[in-house]
Amino acid sequence: MFALSLICGMLAFFVLITKMLIPSRKYILLSLELCAMFMLIFDRMAYLYRGNTTELGYWMVRISNFMAYAFIIGIICSFTLYLMNLFKYDGGIEKTPYRLKLSCYVCAFAFLMLVVSQFTDFYYYFDEFNRYHRATGFMICYLFPLIILILDLSVIIEHYNRIGKLMRFSILLFSIVPLIASIIQIFTYGLSLTNITLVGLVVLLYVFALIDMNDMIERANKHEIEVVRKEQKNMQLLFKQTATALANAIDAKDKYTHGHSRRVAEYSVKVAKFAKKNEKECEELYFAALLHDVGKIGIKDSIINKEGKLTDEEYGAIKTHPVIGMQILSSISQSPYLSIGAHYHHERYDGHGYPAGLKGEDIPDIARIIAVADAYDAMTSRRSYRDPIPQQLVREEFVKGIGTQFDPYYARIMLHLIDLDSEYTMKESKEKCTVESIETLVCESYRSTFSDGILITNDVIHIHLCSYMSDERKQENIPSFVLFDSLDARMHDDERKRRDLLYNEYAVIRSDGKVIPVDVRNFQIKTNETAGASAESKAMLRGEIIGFDIEAMRYKDHVLIRLSNRFRFHEIILALPDSTRFAYLSITGEYCVIEDVDFSKTGETIGEGYIPRIAEEISYINVPQGDIPNVQIDGWRSDSSEGIELTDGMKLTFHSVSLPTARLVWHCPFVLLYTSDDGQVSGNNYRELTVVRLDGEGWEEDDNSENRVNVSKLDSFVDWNDWKAKNKEGQDCELLFRIDKERIIITTEYCGLSICCVTTVTDSVPKLYTALTGDQCAITNIHIIR
Repeated sequence: MFALSLICGMLAFFVLITKMLIPSRKYILLSLELCAMFMLIFDRMAYLYRGNTTELGYWMVRISNFMAYAFIIGIICSFTLYLMNLFKYDGGIEKTPYRLKLSCYVCAFAFLMLVVSQFTDFYYYFDEFNRYHRATGFMICYLFPLIILILDLSVIIEHYNRIGKLMRFSILLFSIVPLIASIIQIFTYGLSLTNITLVGLVVLLYVFALIDMNDMIERANKHEIEVVRKEQKNMQLLFKQTATALANAIDAKDKYTHGHSRRVAEYSVKVAKFAKKNEKECEELYFAALLHDVGKIGIKDSIINKEGKLTDEEYGAIKTHPVIGMQILSSISQSPYLSIGAHYHHERYDGHGYPAGLKGEDIPDIARIIAVADAYDAMTSRRSYRDPIPQQLVREEFVKGIGTQFDPYYARIMLHLIDLDSEYTMKESKEKCTVESIETLVCESYRSTFSDGILITNDVIHIHLCSYMSDERKQENIPSFVLFDSLDARMHDDERKRRDLLYNEYAVIRSDGKVIPVDVRNFQIKTNETAGASAESKAMLRGEIIGFDIEAMRYKDHVLIRLSNRFRFHEIILALPDSTRFAYLSITGEYCVIEDVDFSKTGETIGEGYIPRIAEEISYINVPQGDIPNVQIDGWRSDSSEGIELTDGMKLTFHSVSLPTARLVWHCPFVLLYTSDDGQVSGNNYRELTVVRLDGEGWEEDDNSENRVNVSKLDSFVDWNDWKAKNKEGQDCELLFRIDKERIIITTEYCGLSICCVTTVTDSVPKLYTALTGDQCAITNIHIIR
């Protein structure tokens, strides 16, 4: 009992110094703990002086028993007050339940009866030996606490869901357990079961109150943190929306640059991610790029929208926009990167840019990235004086600009992004310029309206459309599909554009299954009829809406198109002139309406033998082979040689020739450095360490390798046109491989270039392999010299 009383005293002290409790609840808990402490002390004193016949014993026994009973009533009364406070502040009950008030009245009456019993011996009495005995009214003494606890329990049950789980549990225990203990106490003597139970529950009540208080504080903190986060998110959203609105206002000044700032921001982030910039740096770069042209606000609209050539004075005015942008954005002191991007994005790596003429790494990093993204979007967007430049020609411009206009590191990343963008998605988007966004094509005269081209590859694509004849109904007024190649993936009838964009039309496939060949080596048509051609024609002439389903796929130089409707099914195979050029399918027609166009990839990929061959395969490697088979690469890394295990001092010699369709600098051989379980390219656990192109480009493909390529031009190097011509003629090449611990060194001299690639592997690899690949080239007579 003394130990429990000490615990209650300590808890009373903790309650007193606690600042997080509601003041009223704090004093109620304090009274609970103090009542429990003194009740135990007096209960124990009653036992200690029981039977002591001295004068001190006489008074101590009587005072201790009275106080023990009084503090029991005090504990129960304090608990009732605790319930009132709990339901008011946590349960939201403004008006105190009447039963709790009644409990307080019963407590007062119980105390009054206790006082009366001291003079009447109604509850208990003491014999001549100063020993405590129960009297005839002893049951009444226990009846009052039982009534109070029952009243309290009824209120708890009624409002059970208004308070937290922990508090529910503690007050239920306080109401039920003493009831049980009191009933047991009636039939036992000499054991203070009720007292000890009450004290234990008082301790638990404080502990649970403390836990609940901590939970409440934690919830409040979480809520506060969530509010702060929400505010920060709203501020970020507001900043983004404001920056975007400002960027749109800038772009709106020039009718040809709609969306330019947003695209530059997106391209900049792509470059930054490949450069392994962290999330914060990418976010800063996004907004700096979004606002890089803010200085154009200070340039006259007449200059910005002038369609002809600018005068020197007008060009000088344009060149002031970086300084104006810096002045506008420098007031945002918490985001200095904004003004840096605006100020320096027209600096050139060779120092010939403006406004400050900075050179190399003196140009801020953020501005060097924006310069690359800005130039890319400028070239791939429509201008008043030209259409978008085809991506392959853009790539060549970047190759030429490495180290002069552009930072070599970021320019090479942009080249890599271009190479990955096989379907040319990184470009300005026009409304309804892609097949996925077509709602309706209203075709008048033949080919007056057409969609953008859909790239046909070995991934099977499915197109669904509906069509009906317009007012002028003739049998030829039906949808058609044009199979072609062009640098910009669009059909062209203008001769100059056809020449400039290397337009080549293979064939026209009509929806009735007829093929009009233009530049194919052979074609084959198979038709299965259900209702028949006549029924189809009559339905079209009546103006009925006909649904068409088209499947298109390609393997090397063969294209397969399946065309069906409810009347007929056509399977068309076309043998293209070669395997290197692209094949696009455009939807057009004559005096018909085409609507509800839906385009998707089926997820199926075809391989060799799927399309029956109807023309001999065109090969440029039917010559004697060396140590491993010859390899013809029709497209970007479309094939590769067998893998060769790498050893120190190994030499690899071969002959390379660009294919007849090759026209670009990177249409040349590449060298792969990799590891895999079976030694083959794309084999089990394939891991690519680097790719070295013999035009001098290299790319780090692996997170655990560092790649550095040094390229110098020899005296025999004339220019890049001469370099491409030599590749067309055919060149012999020798590669030397050296392994120096974790470094792999590849050196060669090719067409006037001296190339040295050093790849450092930062982790262990079981075996290293090399293989030859490329783009639009044939590699023959491969020899391995160890």
